[in-house]
Amino acid sequence: MPEIRLENISKMFGDTVGANGLTLDIADGEYLCILGPTGAGKTTCMRIICGLTSPDEGRIYFDGKDVTDMPVDEREATMLTQSYSLFPRVNVEDNVLFGPRLKGWDEESCQQLVRNMLGMTHMEGRGSRLPNELSGGQQQRVALARALASGSKVLLLDEPLRALDARLRLELRKELKSLAKSMGLTSIHVTHDQDEALEMADRIAVIRDGRFVQIGAPQEVFENPATPFVANFVGRSNIFEGTLVYAGNGTSRISAGEGITVLARDPGYEPGTKVLVAVKIGNTKISHVKAEKPPEPEAKRIEPIQKIPKPKPVLDFSFRGRIDRILYEGATITVEIDVPGLGLISSKLPNRKYDDYDVGEEVEVTWSPSKASVFPYPENGIKDELRLD
Repeated sequence: MPEIRLENISKMFGDTVGANGLTLDIADGEYLCILGPTGAGKTTCMRIICGLTSPDEGRIYFDGKDVTDMPVDEREATMLTQSYSLFPRVNVEDNVLFGPRLKGWDEESCQQLVRNMLGMTHMEGRGSRLPNELSGGQQQRVALARALASGSKVLLLDEPLRALDARLRLELRKELKSLAKSMGLTSIHVTHDQDEALEMADRIAVIRDGRFVQIGAPQEVFENPATPFVANFVGRSNIFEGTLVYAGNGTSRISAGEGITVLARDPGYEPGTKVLVAVKIGNTKISHVKAEKPPEPEAKRIEPIQKIPKPKPVLDFSFRGRIDRILYEGATITVEIDVPGLGLISSKLPNRKYDDYDVGEEVEVTWSPSKASVFPYPENGIKDELRLD
C-alpha cells in the first residue's frame, strides 16, 4: 500500500482558508486520524488527497510519485463522504459490489465479498433493499461497506461513523480499524470526535484553521499537548493564566493571583513570563477537607520516640474551593469547584463517587505537577486560542 506525502498544501475558497501549508507524511498501512473542529480544514484536506479538489499550492505524492494533477480514478483512493452517495435505484448488494464488478471480479468472489462486508457493518439480510428503505445510519453502513469493497489502496473516511447510534459507533470503531489493517490499507480518517481518534488512530494530526498544530501518537497528543487549543480540544482541560515564579528540577511554580501558587511542569521559560496552565479534568483531584483534631490534654500526651523528621515533599500543594455543581455522565461524573481567584475548576471522577460529594461542600483541589502543561500566554488571548469555530 502507498506511502502518502502532503507537501506545503494550500487552498483558498474566496476569503476562506481551506488549507494553509499542510505538510504531512503518512506511512504505508498507517491508520491516521485527522482531528479538528468544524471548519478546520479536515474535509478540504481529504478532497485534495483524493483528487476531488485541486490545491492552489503544494504537491501530493503516493509512493514518491507526484499525483497532484492525476485524475481521481487513477489514484486508487476511495473517499467515503458524510452524504453516503449511494445509487438510489440500486439495492444494497449491488451498491456494495459496484467497484468489484466494474473491475471484472467473478461472481463467486463478489458474493463472498458482499457477505463479509455486510456482516462487518451489521447489514446482513438487507442486501435486496433500496437505499430509501434504510435509515440514515443503515445507509452510512452500506456506504462504508462499498468503500471497503472498492479494492482501493487508500481509504479516505470523512466522518464515517457520525450518523450511527452510540452503541454501533463504538462497535464499528474497533472493527473498522481491524479490517483496514487486515486489508493492508493506508487509511485517513477525518473526525471531530476526540474519543474516536484516540481509540482508532496510529497517529493523530490535529488541524485548526487549515494548519496541523500537532501530529503524534494518541498518548503523546493527549498527555503532551503542543498548544492550549490541543490541551482543551483533545481531552477537556482546566486552563488558567498566571506568572511563572520559579522553574527547576522538572517543576515550575506559577502565581495564579490572589495568593494562589500552583505547580506544573518546567516549561523552560524565564521567571516573570506570563503563561497558561492546562490540567486535564481527569488529572484534577479533589478530596474532603479534613477536620482539624483538637490538641490532646497535656496529661494524656505521650511523647513519641524521637526520630529524624521526614521533609515534606516539595511537590505537595492544594487549594480550597466549594462545589458549585455535580454533573452525572454515566460512567463518570464531573464535579465543578468554585475556587476563589481561579474560578471554576472541573474534576472528572468515576460515577461511584457520585454520592461522596455535595453541592456547597468545601473541598481541596490538587494535581500532580507532571500532569500540568505550561504554555506562553497566546498573543491573541485565551478566548481566541480556545475557540472551536
